[in-house]
Amino acid sequence: MAGSDLATDASSAPDTVKILIAGGFGVGKTTMVGSVSEIVPLRTEEPLTMAGLGVDDLDGIEEKRATTVALDFGRITISRDLVLYLFGTPGQQRFWFMWNDLALGALGAVVLVDVRRPESSFAAIDFFERRGIPFVVGVNGFHGEHPYPAEDIREALALPEGVQVLLCDARERESSRDVLIALIDQLIASAVQT
Repeated sequence: MAGSDLATDASSAPDTVKILIAGGFGVGKTTMVGSVSEIVPLRTEEPLTMAGLGVDDLDGIEEKRATTVALDFGRITISRDLVLYLFGTPGQQRFWFMWNDLALGALGAVVLVDVRRPESSFAAIDFFERRGIPFVVGVNGFHGEHPYPAEDIREALALPEGVQVLLCDARERESSRDVLIALIDQLIASAVQT
């Protein structure tokens, strides 16, 4: 390939944006990454075993059979010029040490919340607030149900007014896409203000 061809290829490469999908154990992170990824997502799921009894809190998610032990990865091409790389974090506290490495280079995050267990998302919210990483909250409606309005959830989570709270269903591509679009719009608006 000629040198000028390489320069053309490099200048036409799309910008990439790293986004984290975070939240507590069993909130739907793997499901969200899988529902929107245009590639077969990379998953590091392993079956739950007896070794996790007493360590992993399965209250409210007794039907859960597998868990992410490292990360999930997916990709979405927004346009010729923009590609999102999605990194789903592990939810169990024993794997939180990985979050710092996964957060390197991330421009923003989606914090998924399960209203059956909102306390499982406090650590994720705190993580992004402490690091100054912009985030939106996606309230995952398990079984398609949203028993509480977004404002009640905002109040329960003590979120600042600038954090968007969006009702979603992580199983649905369009719903997950809309949460990501809200985050990208927020990131663009913030970049324009600076």
